[in-house]
Amino acid sequence: MKRRKFEKHPKPLGRRPLRAALKVLSGAAATRHGADATAQKTELESALEMAVEEARTADKRLREAIDILPQGIVFLDSEGRYVLWNEEYAKVYHRSADLFKVGVRLADTLRVGVMRGDYPAAKGREEEWIAERLEKMTSPSERHEQWLSDGRCILIQERRTGDGGIIGLRVDITELKEREASFRLLFEANPVPMYVVAQNGKTILSANAAARDHYGYRGAELIGRPVHCLHHQDDHGRLEELYSPAPGILADHIWNHLKRDGTAIEVAIFSQAIVHERAPAVLVAAVDITERRRAEAQVAYLAHHDPLTGLANRARHLEHAEEMLAAMSRGGRGGASLCVGLDNFKSVNETMGPAAGDALLQAVARRITGTLRDGCMAARLGGDEFGIIMPDVVEPDEVSTVARRLIEVISAPFTIQGQQATIGASIGIAIAPGDGDEAGKLLKNANLALSQVKLRGKGSFRYFEAEMNARAQERRRLERDLRNAIESQSLEVHYQPLVALDSGHIVAAEALVRWPHAERGYVSPTEFIPIAEEAGLIWALGNLVLNRACRDAAAWPAHMRVAVNLSPLQFRCGSVHEMVADALEASALPPERLELEITESLFLDRSNIVLDTLAELRRLGTRIAMDDFGTGYSSLGYLCSFPFDKIKIDRSFIRGIEGNVEQQAVVRAIVGLGETLGKTITAEGIETSEELACLRAIGCEQGQGFLFSKARTQADLLPFIAKRKPKRAA
Repeated sequence: MKRRKFEKHPKPLGRRPLRAALKVLSGAAATRHGADATAQKTELESALEMAVEEARTADKRLREAIDILPQGIVFLDSEGRYVLWNEEYAKVYHRSADLFKVGVRLADTLRVGVMRGDYPAAKGREEEWIAERLEKMTSPSERHEQWLSDGRCILIQERRTGDGGIIGLRVDITELKEREASFRLLFEANPVPMYVVAQNGKTILSANAAARDHYGYRGAELIGRPVHCLHHQDDHGRLEELYSPAPGILADHIWNHLKRDGTAIEVAIFSQAIVHERAPAVLVAAVDITERRRAEAQVAYLAHHDPLTGLANRARHLEHAEEMLAAMSRGGRGGASLCVGLDNFKSVNETMGPAAGDALLQAVARRITGTLRDGCMAARLGGDEFGIIMPDVVEPDEVSTVARRLIEVISAPFTIQGQQATIGASIGIAIAPGDGDEAGKLLKNANLALSQVKLRGKGSFRYFEAEMNARAQERRRLERDLRNAIESQSLEVHYQPLVALDSGHIVAAEALVRWPHAERGYVSPTEFIPIAEEAGLIWALGNLVLNRACRDAAAWPAHMRVAVNLSPLQFRCGSVHEMVADALEASALPPERLELEITESLFLDRSNIVLDTLAELRRLGTRIAMDDFGTGYSSLGYLCSFPFDKIKIDRSFIRGIEGNVEQQAVVRAIVGLGETLGKTITAEGIETSEELACLRAIGCEQGQGFLFSKARTQADLLPFIAKRKPKRAA
């Protein structure tokens, strides 16, 4: 459909009517005055033509002037009829432009527009809306807005002329209204607290819901208040910096704000200069970072402190050592690094539970800090290990005095959760700078000294010595070789026979692990078993021995049992019940032919769990033996805790028994106890015929030792069993 060309101007006056008028005037003049009036006629024609031309030029210039304006312009006469309008006005009301003609009433074009649906606000109240619109036109007072059906918003401003006419201005403010709507949406619905402050007077002009809620104000309570009400007094002196007229974003500023109830918060302020209701203002977004700052402070604290005890952690401990060494390099006095290990802590922790263990560590930390002089710095290095940095040491005896005092206070009984717990302490000491001129080396050497203390019986302190490093390296090599030996299954299992003392029959054999080292020869179990326990290899080692022993025992005579030792650490590492069940299944060895030997030290660790595990092993059909009976603190008590099948008397009670009445009395009591409880009694370490004769006289049932046989390989054991004939010794 071809777009109609807008008729936007009234038609100009034509030349013919003008000339006709001149003729009439000329004729009248000639009639009245004759020839004398000819000259006047010519002058009059000339003046009229000049006036018309000037009017035409002025009209043209007026039309050109209003057509180049970006706003819509309209002129109405005193009756509200169209006189003149520009092209922009016709574009604004393009749906009604076909009605615009000189002399047409604006009221009539409004009515037609209402009927066409051009004015959404008029729907349902057409006549009322028209009356209101005409009232605003005839009695103009202020600008007002008008929404059109195509979604545009028009700003209308009208004024009366001196002759009673009306000049109207129309501006399309749709984009501005959209920006305002977006601003209101981003402002009012924004989850970030935002408010607007007048640059003059620094009063709050507006605040969104998030700001009102966050600061604890209801409704319009914030509006009109001085912005000082949001700021802590300490910040009042620099508010001009924030609410200054200079535009910009102040994202790097942290301010102390106050909620209505006086609660102090930290906020990051983002501000921007804006115009609010035609006045300079500042838009502020306040991001509450109180919790974030607390979290950052907590993270910073945890980066240097142990969360359980509050002491410095390993990282901070090394920093303390570096600070001490730096001070010494500037001419300061000597210093020391102490590494404190708790003795028997694991047993207490596992017996009483992790919560009690944590409480015990906290109590130890308090005792350590309460013992140290000013300037010393304590740290928890991890687990049950603590570190101490002692700067400004004048005499070495100072360090020894502190070490003795620490051992004394830590070894005193603790009351944890209503129960008494007793542990000990071992301490390794490295002196700076001789034992280390950098923090890591100093700590390492103190730790090496601690390891030597633990190997030699615990409960004391020791200074680092250079050869300790060589021993530590040698031990690490041995650990590496042991790991490889376990993985390659190059360890051997030898078997020492157990015999019935009355008949001499071989009734069982104890599995003993042996390590043939390529360079060292056979390494003693007393050397590599502790390494396996400390290096976390005991589970793999024990599993290897158990499976090998069950497989080998399946080839023995059906009456013979195999005895396998279980380490207490195996009960911590995994499911012993599952390990034993798998070994029996893989070897097809009847469960009753397997004896599992444990020591009473096992009961120091999680006794309830241990008893449950032993009960599960018993239900499998295996036999349970208590090894090294009589060497612990409460052997009889543990004997009552679980129905053992066998009691093995430690070799310390057997050696020289024939000439020691007291030893004979102890062994006789154990044998009598076994007879009463129905337990098999086995004597370990029998080496002489005199010892054997004494044990037979007492009534001991079984024995093992070099008198009968050393530990043999499977290949050597089988013929030994076959050749050995049952006989009673003399």
